[in-house]
Amino acid sequence: MEDMKVSFLKIITEAYGLRATDVHISVGCPPYYRIDGKLVPQEKYGKLTKESIMNALKDLFAEIGQPFPPKTKEVDFSFTVAEAIRVRGNLYYERKNPALAFRLIPKKIRTFQELGLPEILKTFVERKYGLILVAGPTGSGKSTTLAAMIDHINENFPHHIITIEDPIEYVFTNKKSVIHQRELGSDTDSFYNGLKYALRQDPDVILVGEMRDLETMALALTAAETGHLVLATVHTNSAASAPERIIDVFPAHQQRQIALQLANTLIAVIYQRLVPKANGIGFTPILEIMVGTPAVRNLIRENKLHQLESLIQAGARHGMVLFDDALVKAALKGEISRESALQFARNQEEVARRLGMKPS
Repeated sequence: MEDMKVSFLKIITEAYGLRATDVHISVGCPPYYRIDGKLVPQEKYGKLTKESIMNALKDLFAEIGQPFPPKTKEVDFSFTVAEAIRVRGNLYYERKNPALAFRLIPKKIRTFQELGLPEILKTFVERKYGLILVAGPTGSGKSTTLAAMIDHINENFPHHIITIEDPIEYVFTNKKSVIHQRELGSDTDSFYNGLKYALRQDPDVILVGEMRDLETMALALTAAETGHLVLATVHTNSAASAPERIIDVFPAHQQRQIALQLANTLIAVIYQRLVPKANGIGFTPILEIMVGTPAVRNLIRENKLHQLESLIQAGARHGMVLFDDALVKAALKGEISRESALQFARNQEEVARRLGMKPS
């Protein structure tokens, strides 16, 4: 069969029309689209060859101003397609052949209501200063939630917002706020440098894409302490474990000071996962929320971090909720299936009991 000319821009446009969130390209396979969480092969393209992929990559990189051939074996890049789709791309090699993963992001920034996010998130970002942490595994919608938060500020407050991202995903348009978006690699060398210089740029709000290292975490805490609203992502598997994750990064002699800074600045920790909707079309964000109440701050200050989960469980009147409780609520409302709730539950036995099911 004659080698088919491949256009990544056409593939991405088609995938987006089919509600795909991701596209995977590799030698010897057709393109795969991730639709409603499942990978679906696009057989009409046949098996892609190394030559067709490299030609398509050359065309794409020429279109988006990326150097070709790439200088490294792994390349992150981002671009916009048809004014509607923001794409985050990653080129890598496997068995000496090129492969690509594209994440498709709607250019339109959705509101809290459109995303099904709780209203309490608005109160968090309406604070003058402090630290808001968003946690969750890769692909859990953290960037989408943060974009909704930033755009809520943008629509309602005359603030200067600086974002430091790797790469830029959602592109904001100035409304009431002025927003400067800085991308790792092209605009700044590191999250730490971006944050350090952001503090000299008269910001009201700073978004740090990831707090990966001790220096960035320390600077983010200082920024929150000195009158800035700081939003950042952290890699933890629950809201309650976020303070320990941050404190443990530091050497023992600094941990007391970091705990005090965290206690003084924490507005909230949001942990989220995307769970398939009951109708099988799309996903519902399920959020665990820990609010920085005086009681939560006291436990952090006194290093009683093991008690945080109990405090979340008892803190419904403050807007707090544990992940399993949020799952049960969503299942009882029919937003997600009981089977999905059980699959994602931390304590399957307890969730099964509350939903009248047998644990798997």
